[in-house]
Amino acid sequence: MSHVNRGLPLSNSRTEQIFPTLTPAQIRRIATHGRMRVLRPGEVLVEQGDNAVPFFVVVSGELEVLRPSGADETLVTVHAPGQFTGEVSTLSGRRALFRLRAAIAGEVIELDRQHLLALVQTDAELGEIVMRAFILRRVELVAVGLGDVVLVGSTHSAGTLRIKEFLMRNGHPYSYIDLEHDPEVQNLLDGFHVTPSDIPVVICRGKLVLRNPTNQQVADCLGFNETIDQAQMRDLVILGAGPAGLAAAVYGASEGLDVLMLETNSPGGQAGSSSKIENYLGFPTGISGRELAGRAYTQAEKFGAQMLIVRGTRLTCERKPYLVEVESGARIPARTIVIATGAEYRKPPLKNLSRFEGAGIYYGATFVEAQLCTGEEVIVVGGGNSAGQAAVFLAGTTKRVHLLVRSAGLADTMSRYLIRRIEETPTIVLRPHTEIIALDGGGYLESVRWRNNETGQTEEHKIRHVFVMAGAAPNTRWLDGCVTLDAKGFIKTGPILSPEDLSAAHWPLARPPYLLETSLPGVFAVGDVRGGSIKRVASAVGEGSIAISFVHQVLQE
Repeated sequence: MSHVNRGLPLSNSRTEQIFPTLTPAQIRRIATHGRMRVLRPGEVLVEQGDNAVPFFVVVSGELEVLRPSGADETLVTVHAPGQFTGEVSTLSGRRALFRLRAAIAGEVIELDRQHLLALVQTDAELGEIVMRAFILRRVELVAVGLGDVVLVGSTHSAGTLRIKEFLMRNGHPYSYIDLEHDPEVQNLLDGFHVTPSDIPVVICRGKLVLRNPTNQQVADCLGFNETIDQAQMRDLVILGAGPAGLAAAVYGASEGLDVLMLETNSPGGQAGSSSKIENYLGFPTGISGRELAGRAYTQAEKFGAQMLIVRGTRLTCERKPYLVEVESGARIPARTIVIATGAEYRKPPLKNLSRFEGAGIYYGATFVEAQLCTGEEVIVVGGGNSAGQAAVFLAGTTKRVHLLVRSAGLADTMSRYLIRRIEETPTIVLRPHTEIIALDGGGYLESVRWRNNETGQTEEHKIRHVFVMAGAAPNTRWLDGCVTLDAKGFIKTGPILSPEDLSAAHWPLARPPYLLETSLPGVFAVGDVRGGSIKRVASAVGEGSIAISFVHQVLQE
C-alpha cells in the first residue's frame, strides 16, 4: 500500500476542536455506555461502505483513518490515545466514508449508534465535544472534497449542477473532475468504460459507476436510506425538511417522539438555496441557508430523528393510521403527520425555459451556482428577500447584476437592510417594470431579451446566467384532495377552515381543528405550504415547533 500525508489541511486553531483529546474522567464516563475491545496490529475495524458504523475511543494504540483507492490508500488522519472516531454519518447510520484500521496493537472503547445517541443526549459536556467535532470534521471533508464519491461532469451540464447541489446540500463530501479542463479525465472514463455522452458520472467508493443518475439513484448508491425501517409505525412523519420540517423534527424527537422526515432532495427547502440570511435571530453576521439546514438536521439526528430521501409521495387518508406511499412502493404508517413541503418559485412562461434549466436558468444562488458565473454579467428576477440576498451575494464575484422586478421598486416586498445594501452596491443595477420575454442559446443559455413594461422598450443582452426568485407556488399537488386548499393551492388550517370546509371534509370530531391542523384530524401544515403563513425563516421554524404541542394532544386523544 502507498500512503500520503493527512488529507485534511487543518489550521492549528481548530485542530483541538476537530480532534479533541478526552480526559481520563471523560473516558471513564464513555466506558459505561460501551465495551472494551482489544485490537491487533493491522486489524480493520470499519471498511469503507460499511453500515451501522460503531464509535470508538482510543484507550491505547493508534487508529488510522484511510481512504482506499484501488491498490492505494490516502491517510486522512490518525487517532491517538484519548481521541475518538466518527463524523456526522456515525449519527445518521449512513455508510462509512473511510476505512478504519489499527496501526499498532491497542485497546478501544466501542459504542454502537444507539449507545452513542444516548451518550450525546444525556451527557451535556461530552455531547457538546462529540457533536462539535463531528460537525467540524464534516465541514473540513466537504471543503477539501475528501469522501467516497467522485463526480465527473461539465460546467455546461444541467445534470452536473443538479448532482453537485444534491451532494452539497446533503453535506456529503465529494471530488469533482471537470470533463472540459482536466486532461487526465479520459483515462478515468476509459477505466470505467464511460463515454462523454454518459456525463455526468458518479463513481461510488471507486467501484459502482452511475451514468447520468437521478438524485434518488445517488442516494441509494450512498446508502442514505438503508438503515431506516420503512414499515415501522411512527408517532410522527414529517413531509419536507425545510426550516419548518426540521424544527418539527428537532422538537418532536427531543420530546421523545419517534420521528421520520421524508424529503425529495435535501435538507433546507427554499431557504437552503439562500446564500446568506442576515435577519435570522441569533446570527448577527448572517448564516447561509445550507449551514442553517445542516446544523438543524444534525441536531434532529442527535435526538434520534431519521430522514428518508424519496421520490414521489402520496397520502392515503381514508383511515387511521395514515399511510404515506413513496415511489419505491413502501407504505409508511403514521399516527400523526406534519406537512412542510413548502413552496417553489414560479416559473416564468418562457418558450425555452425548461431547455436551459440548470444550464443558465437557476432557482437558487449558492456557492455552487456562483462558481459558474464568476466575472460575468447575471440577471436576478424577483423583488423579495431571497432575490435581494442573491443579488448582493452574486455582486461579490460577478461583473454586474441586473435585478429585474415587475413593480415600481422594492420598498413593498424587501427588507430595508437589503434595499440599502443594493443601493450601495455599484455593480447591482435595479430595473423596475422589467421582465424577461425571450431566452436563446444552443446547449446552454447564451442571450436574454427583456422588456420595460412601462415604456415598451426591449433590449437583448449576451447574458448566460439568470436566477429566478419570483412568486411562490405551493407543493400540494401530491395531496390528491386529502386536505382542504385555498384558491391558490395553499393548505387551510385551524381557524381559516370555515364550517363549510369542515362539513365538506366530513370533519369527524366534536372539537374544532387545532391551530395549524388541517381538515384531516392529526395532520398539520406548517411553513410556506400553509395558507396565510408569513414567508420568513423564523416564522417557519416557529410553526414547526408549535405544531409539536398539538401533535402531543392528538396522540393523547
